[in-house]
Amino acid sequence: MKSNIIVKKNSFYDSVVLMTVSKAVKSMEGVNEAVVVMATDYNKELLKNVDLYNEEVESCTPSDLVIALRAETAAQLEAARTKVDELLNRRNTGGQDYEPPTLDSALSYMPDANMVLISVPGMYAAAEAEKALNAGRHVMVFSDNVSLEDEIRLKKIAQEKGLLMMGPDCGTAIINGVPLAFANKVPRGKIGIVGASGTGSQEISSIIGRLGGGVSQLIGTGGRDLKAEVGGIMMAMGLEALLADEATDVVVLVSKPPAGEVMDKILKLAQDSRKKVLVHFIGADLELARGKGFETASTLEETAYKAYEIAYGPAPQDTEEKELSLKARGEAAKLMPRQKYIRGLYSGGSLCDEAMVLMKRVLGKVYSATPILPEEKLPSKDISKEHTIIDMGDDEFTRGRPHPMIDFTARQERFLKEARDPETAVVLMDVVLGYGANIDPAGELAPYIVKAKEIAAKRGDYLPVVISLCGTFDDPQDYDAQKEKLENSGAIVASTNARAVKTCLEIISKGR
Repeated sequence: MKSNIIVKKNSFYDSVVLMTVSKAVKSMEGVNEAVVVMATDYNKELLKNVDLYNEEVESCTPSDLVIALRAETAAQLEAARTKVDELLNRRNTGGQDYEPPTLDSALSYMPDANMVLISVPGMYAAAEAEKALNAGRHVMVFSDNVSLEDEIRLKKIAQEKGLLMMGPDCGTAIINGVPLAFANKVPRGKIGIVGASGTGSQEISSIIGRLGGGVSQLIGTGGRDLKAEVGGIMMAMGLEALLADEATDVVVLVSKPPAGEVMDKILKLAQDSRKKVLVHFIGADLELARGKGFETASTLEETAYKAYEIAYGPAPQDTEEKELSLKARGEAAKLMPRQKYIRGLYSGGSLCDEAMVLMKRVLGKVYSATPILPEEKLPSKDISKEHTIIDMGDDEFTRGRPHPMIDFTARQERFLKEARDPETAVVLMDVVLGYGANIDPAGELAPYIVKAKEIAAKRGDYLPVVISLCGTFDDPQDYDAQKEKLENSGAIVASTNARAVKTCLEIISKGR
């Protein structure tokens, strides 16, 4: 086996580009490993794990590119290196679209554009956002790893100018029917959403769409907007916009638990409105909201159903929950006594949080790298303990890597690791469809579902796999085709996250 490690100093490439290059080269004949990444701490750990690491890589900074290859022969190694160079040097081959190199040139090219979506490394995002705001444009900052101080400063600038500043780390928005970043194809309708919760907003809007309803606007805020330091600036502005919007009959507010004073501020804004405002702060005590006369919900699914029924009347009914319960009973009967624990591997942070909240109500302790309680933080993010739920889209996992809704590599590897643990009773994962996400997530996961079950079977165990499938029937991935592919690989597929979690809880309870 031959290997080669090449370092290119100060050579930045987008993580999605590097993911594509790595996959293409690794698929070449005789190539055992191909890792083409920026030298972030997380990626250095990845290189160590595949034994493609040396002192030069150790000294690299996150602005350095590492090309690490392993192949069976010297000729195959050279072919792989040539392919990497070819792919990295390729620029818009056969394409006609103009890609402006700077924000200024983009605004010159599209002078009528009134919104700028920013997706650059976090260290540069704040400066670009400030330029866009000063140019009088609304801004959506998809980038993460932006300081809290920069977020507060940018949102105050936007507030003074009467502009939206969605983010940073804002993964989802639908503005005037246009999906931005990770968003689903949802019809226009009467329900407006303001969300400090990307996949939470996707889950709600997708369920509404599948029920036959629609969304007027989905305004993202970024996950930290309701912290005391930020003060809910963007949620307040989004709420005021929807309360004044003639096309919006019902407003949904969704977030992780806000600071107490921020919750009070937001509820006061909505209290005198004639429009119905539905509140779901994941895991928060909503007694204050109920006491002020607001409609509340305990899950993302319930939020979607209540919003639909307020706007449109009774929701269509289905038999899925009964069917899932029967499947859970069948899966539980196949478990060995030593299989005790749920292991959740999520790409969506809000879906991960909801899973932890729902599981803790039944199981007590649930460990995570991003736990609800500090005492339930994993000693190592890479090693599960008892019931464990991981948000693999958290900053700790994504520095220098594409988001796990795009690149399934990290989840695939962790999935097989959980399958090797004889105490794993069921693996729970989310699959999120829509714009921006992987075009065939089921195709990425299905072979690994089969392989994970084979790993368990070799030691005499059976491994249930439960998938929460978030999306609409109009999403580019084809909802029904994705569901069928996952089920054919041996997974149980639930149409909501709450139902998927309930199915896992039934599996382990009936397996005891």
